[in-house]
Amino acid sequence: MNCSLPVGDEPPCFPVTAVPFYFSPKSRLISDVSDVVLALIAPLVAYWVLSLFFHYLDMSGWTWLDKYRIHESSEVKSRNLATRSQVVWAVFLQQIIQTAIGLIWLGEEKVYHVNHVQELERLADIIKPSLLTIFGAGMNPIILVRSAQAIYWWAIPAGQLLAAMFVIDTWQYFLHRLMHVNKFLYKHFHSWHHRLYVPYAFGSLYNHPVEGLILDSLGALVAEWVTGMTTRQAMLLFTFSTLKTVDDHCGYSLPWDPFQLLTGNNADYHDIHHQVIGIKSNFAQPFFVHWDALLGTRMTRQDIERRRQKYAKTE
Repeated sequence: MNCSLPVGDEPPCFPVTAVPFYFSPKSRLISDVSDVVLALIAPLVAYWVLSLFFHYLDMSGWTWLDKYRIHESSEVKSRNLATRSQVVWAVFLQQIIQTAIGLIWLGEEKVYHVNHVQELERLADIIKPSLLTIFGAGMNPIILVRSAQAIYWWAIPAGQLLAAMFVIDTWQYFLHRLMHVNKFLYKHFHSWHHRLYVPYAFGSLYNHPVEGLILDSLGALVAEWVTGMTTRQAMLLFTFSTLKTVDDHCGYSLPWDPFQLLTGNNADYHDIHHQVIGIKSNFAQPFFVHWDALLGTRMTRQDIERRRQKYAKTE
């Protein structure tokens, strides 16, 4: 479809072929699998694929990895209170509960009938007065078209994703901190996760089932609901947050790891929280550190070193 530029008060023309690379017009991304099922399966696959990758690194014996390990390999067995079989079964249980809740929450497959051209035209009408204020009455019409496309296809979805990440971070920070402050909650629920003093990848979801439901599953579902995501956007959110959680427990500080380059809330940052010295710090997870920074619960390796030097001077 070829579109001419709008003239005067004519509405802008948006070619139906001008869609971003991520868009698929198909009702199902995989013909024989509903998007709802795919949104629930994708995080499970992501969890075990990335976990097994890091497990392979753990078992590889490659000496060049030693400089990137946060802890010596021998510490995993000597300091952790849960066996690997206990961890695996606990993770399976949480994922079963997580999948069941997801099926109930997402419900039956929704068929979206969105006329993207009409939505773009509606958006163009909204932003046109602002653009005319900036560029004047002689504004090139293509500016209106390109602006509407950029907002519709990129700014709004990106904003939804960032907002969902903020919701998850907020949900997890305050509940996570509460589980440390409240002795009953820590003893009966959150202490499960801290049986792993030396975290490793597939132990990232080693939680009491009640904690896994409230802290992880419900947090992600609330974020998806608050931001008004579609099923496919929810699939991206769930998968991304799962990969980030696994990476935060991987036990490696890797300079080329994209998740660790994304934010300071990484494997090294979260490892501090698993140690005795940092157990009352670094509650923020899984994306950013703003709540720790704002509320005074952030601890870095430099902070630990300064404490050690201070204690050494008093001895």
